[in-house]
Amino acid sequence: MAAEYLEVAFNLPLNSIFSYSLPEGEERSPEELIGCRISADFGRRKLTGWVVSAGDTLPEGVREAKPVHRVLDDQPLFSDDLLELAKWISGFYLCSLGEALSVMLPGAKREKDLPPLGLGGEEEEARKAVTLSDEQSLALETIVGSSDSYFYLYGITGSGKTEVFLRAAEDVLAKGKSVIFLVPEIALTHQMIDDISGRFETKPAVLHSHLTPSQKLKEWRRIQSGEARIVLGARSAVFAPVKDLGLIILDEEHETSYKSGSTPRYHGRQLAMKRCRIAGAKLLMGSATPSVEAWSMMEKGVFKKLVLKQRPAGGGLPEIRVIDLKQSKSLLSQELIRTMESVLQEKKQVILFLNRRGHSYYFHCKSCGYEMKCRQCSIPLTFHKNRNRMICHYCGYQSPPLTQCPDCGSMDVGYAGFGTEQVEEQVAAVFPQARLARLDTDSVRKKGVLQETISSFKRGDIDILLGTQMVAKGLNFPGVKLVGIVLADTGLSLPDFRAAERSFSLITQVAGRAGRYRNDGLVLIQTMRPDNHAVVCGSRGDLQGFYDWELEQREIMAFPPFGRLIRIVYRGKDGKKVLDALEGLTESFRNAGLPDVMGPAECPLGVISGNFRYHTLLRCSEDFTGIHRVAAQIIEGTEVPRNVYREIDIDPVQLL
Repeated sequence: MAAEYLEVAFNLPLNSIFSYSLPEGEERSPEELIGCRISADFGRRKLTGWVVSAGDTLPEGVREAKPVHRVLDDQPLFSDDLLELAKWISGFYLCSLGEALSVMLPGAKREKDLPPLGLGGEEEEARKAVTLSDEQSLALETIVGSSDSYFYLYGITGSGKTEVFLRAAEDVLAKGKSVIFLVPEIALTHQMIDDISGRFETKPAVLHSHLTPSQKLKEWRRIQSGEARIVLGARSAVFAPVKDLGLIILDEEHETSYKSGSTPRYHGRQLAMKRCRIAGAKLLMGSATPSVEAWSMMEKGVFKKLVLKQRPAGGGLPEIRVIDLKQSKSLLSQELIRTMESVLQEKKQVILFLNRRGHSYYFHCKSCGYEMKCRQCSIPLTFHKNRNRMICHYCGYQSPPLTQCPDCGSMDVGYAGFGTEQVEEQVAAVFPQARLARLDTDSVRKKGVLQETISSFKRGDIDILLGTQMVAKGLNFPGVKLVGIVLADTGLSLPDFRAAERSFSLITQVAGRAGRYRNDGLVLIQTMRPDNHAVVCGSRGDLQGFYDWELEQREIMAFPPFGRLIRIVYRGKDGKKVLDALEGLTESFRNAGLPDVMGPAECPLGVISGNFRYHTLLRCSEDFTGIHRVAAQIIEGTEVPRNVYREIDIDPVQLL
């Protein structure tokens, strides 16, 4: 019997599929529309949904099905394997099928007159052939010739991981298969386009969040048709509808930006592993600072470890020195200033790194101790001098700067702490002749600024580049001799079990920008905590020492990789109502005999955007599948009160 109805999923937190009939005049059968988007009435709203199957009977109690308004796609947007992946996401990350599909697929309204998509910049001529080092050749031969599925290219910064990635991609493309190349930042997408241009026969398709929905849909169709067989992009490119997937490359595996911050809270690494399993493809990961979990999996042999210890371009590892800022009266120590002067006189370039934007991040009254916090969040406002505003970096709330204390009226008020704006001011004052540029999310708001700044620095038109994490990852600048980490401590005090790992990784990655093509690279690390383990190991390049120490701490706490976590956050305007609701769910977990239930407790960031936040953690040191199944049943069977919102995070990367 032929199917008569469309089974539709919507981007709503409802674990239900809804039946609709075909719109008038639609010549395709329900089966032919599986994978297409439709527009339909849902209650009083008109929503876009996804056809996930075809049915020949209506659900019990439903007498007739409304027709959909129209079908939005000429051809299905997703294949059977992507639908299988969406169902897995729904089950594993505890979200609805519609929520899983919504994160996978482009959101353009209709396929009409899609604008052409420019990749930015002129396509460069094919690069000269690069001769691989013995280490690179061995790694490539292992990847190409081995029957293993998961590979990890662990190499020092500047060791030529990208060349191995691209050679592995060439091999897969030559066999008629497709490649997905994931990078953690959109800034790195631009650089990879430069690296790939002219190297492969077809232009890479590009997928990232800065594309409009119509541009994304246009790229989606290029990939789906087989025209683009190599896809480049940030986290969401893992869903690219490639034909005959042969390889997924996941660069800078350690980066937390591979983890989604909204429902479904998927991790790009987990999704890449799942897609490769479904397609019988290989997964090639790489980083100079693997995540602690990846390091553990390499040691256990789950990931095949490939090591690169040398820099093929000839650069040596930089000299690294630690400067105790407690001995300095300024945020630019005398040693850093003297070294910058020397480097600039040699006509070489400097990178300064500080992982905090704005001018000052702490306003206080020296008379009564008042602190100016966001009125909607439990965190201090940051002063942005260029815009003359106090701004919350979590909810966006803004306020004019104060000149007197609102509590006691004292004029003895001031700002403490410093961000990139203040460092920029001080550097400009000390080096007025130097060409200085700042890269952070404030400075790159205007379209094209990010790419132009990176290109200018690469050409040598900028002497000093100051920035946040944007300058820390994967960027290669031959003229850089000195890297200065203005303050290495910004993440160390966060109440999060990954704080040391993130700080160590940032120090190592930023230090890796120096000496990539030369033997006289220099890194100066300014810190208030010169004895901190992450700082000490980062300054010595002692990865083994850091991972051994960190794994020991994690094992004591039964935290990843020795245990897995499920985090449930409840939030809402009424703090008591939020806490009462989460206490009820937490009690259900305990009554079900789940072994390690922690909470409920106030989140470290207790209020964001006026919402009170509480969380409960489930820690699983064994039988994660069983605990996940029981937790899922309890969560699905527990109603969330009106105006209270629930967030479920499987394997969270932070607990803030």
